[in-house]
Amino acid sequence: MEGPPWKKLKLSLERPYKDDNGEPIPELLDITPDGHHIYRPREDPTAAVGTRLRRVFLERGIDFFEAEKGTHTTLRDSKDAPEEGDATQDEGKAAEPSHLMTPEELYKMRVELMSALYTAHGEMCQARDLLTLLLSSSLPNQPSALPPTPLAATVVTKPAPVVSVQAFNAQLAIGGKDKALRSAADLFKNAAEQMEQGRVSGEKYWVDALKIRRGNWGLIPAPLPLGSATGKGADKTSKDFLISYGLEESPASFRRRAIGRMSTSDGTSLEFPMRQRTRLRVSIIRVSPDGSRHATYNVLSDPDDGTLDGALRAAQAEIVEQEVFSALIREASSLPTASAEVSERLIVIDAAQSTELRFELVDGESLRNDDGKLDSYCDLLYSLLHILLSRAHRVSKSTRLNKASIAPVPIVQLPPVLLPVIDILQYREFWERVRDEIDRVVAALRLAGVSTKVHYDPVADSGETLVANLLNDEPKPIGGDALLRLDDRHTLRFTTASPSTLIVHLPQATLPIASISQLTQLLVDEVCGGLLSRICEMGTGLCERVNGTWFVDLLSGRSVGRWEGCVLNFQINFTGDTVSCTASRSGRDTRPSLVEAYRPGGQLSLFEWVRHTIESSLGR
Repeated sequence: MEGPPWKKLKLSLERPYKDDNGEPIPELLDITPDGHHIYRPREDPTAAVGTRLRRVFLERGIDFFEAEKGTHTTLRDSKDAPEEGDATQDEGKAAEPSHLMTPEELYKMRVELMSALYTAHGEMCQARDLLTLLLSSSLPNQPSALPPTPLAATVVTKPAPVVSVQAFNAQLAIGGKDKALRSAADLFKNAAEQMEQGRVSGEKYWVDALKIRRGNWGLIPAPLPLGSATGKGADKTSKDFLISYGLEESPASFRRRAIGRMSTSDGTSLEFPMRQRTRLRVSIIRVSPDGSRHATYNVLSDPDDGTLDGALRAAQAEIVEQEVFSALIREASSLPTASAEVSERLIVIDAAQSTELRFELVDGESLRNDDGKLDSYCDLLYSLLHILLSRAHRVSKSTRLNKASIAPVPIVQLPPVLLPVIDILQYREFWERVRDEIDRVVAALRLAGVSTKVHYDPVADSGETLVANLLNDEPKPIGGDALLRLDDRHTLRFTTASPSTLIVHLPQATLPIASISQLTQLLVDEVCGGLLSRICEMGTGLCERVNGTWFVDLLSGRSVGRWEGCVLNFQINFTGDTVSCTASRSGRDTRPSLVEAYRPGGQLSLFEWVRHTIESSLGR
């Protein structure tokens, strides 16, 4: 197994003396406290050689330069005044006082001379041996009459290599040096790149930390690495940050999983070690009368747009949805008005008749939204779950803060998350059934040509009021109303409340409706009564010249008109989705006989047919 490249690299031990530009590298001696560098001054080579030669003569004990100078001076003086010296020689000798050397001065002079003599003796012996060696090597074949010398040498000359071998050796040496230099250059280059990457990574780390803090995400100190000193006096300061993106009042298991860290080792900015990458999908499955199943889903958007804030929002959405799913599992077994099936990642609830509600944790990375199966109502339920979870957290926080007070705090039950969703879904199904019944009656009246207006308002409150109501500790049920107006005269008003409360407001009473069949019968009775009253008004206006009398018989459900010699009856019937009317006429002594019956879809409307029937009866 090959080791790292720097272990194979062999660097020269020679100290570099020139830089890349060929300039001499000065030798650094010291650095002052203010940052000034002090270098060794450069020496002149000529002066250095002179100094070394002077030391040679000084170490031999004699200053040849001074001796030579003194010799020249003495010779010059002697040449200039030879006679004067001779004349005054005798006088000088007579005037010079006599001086005798002491033993100490004699010993000192002896030591100095002996050292110089020993040095000279050594040099003479070395010169003698060298001359003997040179003489013996220059004349190897001649008989020597000289005595054998103690030092003899034999000179062996190595034969010169072949030119090709010399070229190969030169190439090998140059190639080895080039490889070593390139390896050294690559090593320094890699080290420089790693240092630069470390610097850039460190700067990016702190810039990302400031961006995350500016986005109001929670930064907490990271735990100390394994093996760190934790004793007394040890440095326990954290050198790293962790990011907490979970909700404040979430359970401890979810808060521990909602932890991210900023990475400095690789290119990614954030790491989520416990992220599961699952999303919550809300789906509603309806079963039509023919047995076919139609499923709709909510839209799952990806908030990760490549930025730090987007990555944290995506991770937070996943952990919040997992907490919502955990709350749904906890409440699914105790629903009062629905049955549920719970598995590890799926909750199936029979919320209403022919309606199935599903909550599922799906893989967020491979999720695709099918445009043909998206439903805004599923989006409403998905958003409502987050609102209800926020309400539960708010109640939990207020309870936790109240426990710190001295006054006794009553036990507060956390508001449910799943039950309001079931109530809203059941309310929607109930409202749709009520609307279908009203629409069926309205369609029948419009087919008969009766002017009918209807107005529906399933949720009477605005969006802000509805959200504020859901966030209350004791939310009020969601309510709405429906208004039905016949021929701009007779009005029916209905009010509803979640999950399945319906109240009809009549002029004479306010009645609760317990079933759809009761609602159907009430609509038929009220619509028939309104139509019969309208027929009486028309008959009274047409029979004014014959003093006719019109009234509504509530027991038999007929509109009766009487005048001299004739009795005319109208009766309204609902057959399926149509309105029919029959008219019968009788005299004083005859039984009522059927005149004709009205069927919708013709050229005449119901009231036009009634008018035509009354006028024809008056003409008889």
